[in-house]
Amino acid sequence: MKKLISEFVGTFGLTFLACGVAVIVGCNNEAGIIATSFAFGLVIVASAYSIGNISGCHINPAVSLGMVVAGKMDVKECVKYVVAQILGALAGSLLLGLCLGSFTSLGANGYGNLLPNGVEVTMWMALLVEIILTFIFVTTILGVTDKKENGHATGIVIGLTLVLVHLFGISITGTSVNPARSLAPAILQGGKSLTQVWVFIVAPLIGASLAGLFYKYILKTSK
Repeated sequence: MKKLISEFVGTFGLTFLACGVAVIVGCNNEAGIIATSFAFGLVIVASAYSIGNISGCHINPAVSLGMVVAGKMDVKECVKYVVAQILGALAGSLLLGLCLGSFTSLGANGYGNLLPNGVEVTMWMALLVEIILTFIFVTTILGVTDKKENGHATGIVIGLTLVLVHLFGISITGTSVNPARSLAPAILQGGKSLTQVWVFIVAPLIGASLAGLFYKYILKTSK
């Protein structure tokens, strides 16, 4: 139960604070993109050093799935983690909407926007980008947590990796790499966000599964 409560609180903080920064500062300019990217990364750093010793600080269904595929977690515990993460994200989005006085913009992900080069982001582009970014993010988590000597730096490495994938992906999809973080605001915003949210559930799960396989057969340290 301590693990599940920790996952709930961690995902709540990610959705409330990081998505909150995205809404407040906006992501249509360089300053907003940088601020939002670091907001997501800093929440992960804070969470890693606060709840990491209890639950491992997944706060992301994709990370939990990657752990299962990599052989670091059983399916039953993963399901419990995912439920706690989704509930935490929903609580974070709900309170964010109440604090901002509106549920029209809660930091949901989406596609169909124009890139700086004038190209429209298609569904297939969004799927590909999210798969790749999630693969990179989850591979980093699996790799850096594989060695005990990395313990003190783990949270910083993971947090900075999340900053990096956000810097790349915000202009394209808003960067998900986390189904719970995408589902919660989409449910409360409704409309286009809700019809497109499946992309930000399916793609991160595919990317995480590939990362788990990559770790299991390529990166895993021999015991």
